Amino acid sequence: MAETRHTKVLIIGSGPAGYTAGIYASRAMLKPILVQGIEPGGQLTTTTEVENWPGHSEIQGPDLMVNMETHARATGTEIISDIITDLDLSKRPFSAIGDSGTIYTCDAVILATGARAKWLGLESEEAFKGFGVSACATCDGFFYRDQEIVVVGGGNTAVEEALFLTNFASKVTLVHRRDELRSERILADRLMKNPKIEPLWFHELAEVVGDDMPKGVTGVKVKHTKTGEITEIPCKGVFIAIGHAPANELVKDVLQTHMGGYVVTEPDSTATSIPGVFAAGDLTDHKYRQAVTSAGMGCMAALETERFLAENDE
Repeated sequence: MAETRHTKVLIIGSGPAGYTAGIYASRAMLKPILVQGIEPGGQLTTTTEVENWPGHSEIQGPDLMVNMETHARATGTEIISDIITDLDLSKRPFSAIGDSGTIYTCDAVILATGARAKWLGLESEEAFKGFGVSACATCDGFFYRDQEIVVVGGGNTAVEEALFLTNFASKVTLVHRRDELRSERILADRLMKNPKIEPLWFHELAEVVGDDMPKGVTGVKVKHTKTGEITEIPCKGVFIAIGHAPANELVKDVLQTHMGGYVVTEPDSTATSIPGVFAAGDLTDHKYRQAVTSAGMGCMAALETERFLAENDE
């Protein structure tokens, strides 16, 4: 028979938003249960050096997430290794079903399921993730000072990443499968005027090339979309910038979303379109997508949850 667990607040997700929500909810004596999900620690577990987390001039992404988990546990958050497969928000108490078979009921929910970068699906791309292949210029651009970099994509994400990377790189090659950018015109104009950026039209990434000792990218092979001709471009970093997808599978049909599936929250709030359901981190954030902003939203969600439960205590 399936076990049923009840908690005042159920936190779904275990990145910076989820763990911070756990810390604040625990300090409010709400005794939260946090279900970690399919990727405990979130996107930071797939990064290496993190140099923009306040208080650490440099820390490994996985180490930072272990520290957050330890902190959340120490404050009293019950952390469970499970994956929520179904979530019923039609009535309170809300209920969720875990992959383990456990049923979780709760008076409030904090959604912190995050977002996932879209990838091309190449074996070589996967092999060099974290070793020269990245999907976050603001996270990793700093490591490519005076180096040549390749950016793949043609929308707002790609153009913004390419422009940002010119702060560090000696040259940025933008690889796009068409001959016209899909980005906003003002961004495209800025890109075309930047002397450090060279667009490569009608090309797509075919393979990431690199070394194993030490592991790192040395270049890419790109294929002409019309002729099929392969060209090799030397570079030290490859940024895949074809967008992000919010991990909204549990709520995409019940909560209000926008901008390609990001959960809508009220202005200056983490409250969603259903009272008692709060959302924090990259699940709602299509603009900043930073660990520190996600943590801030996790704090907001816990404080707002505490207020909601105090006002709706039955």
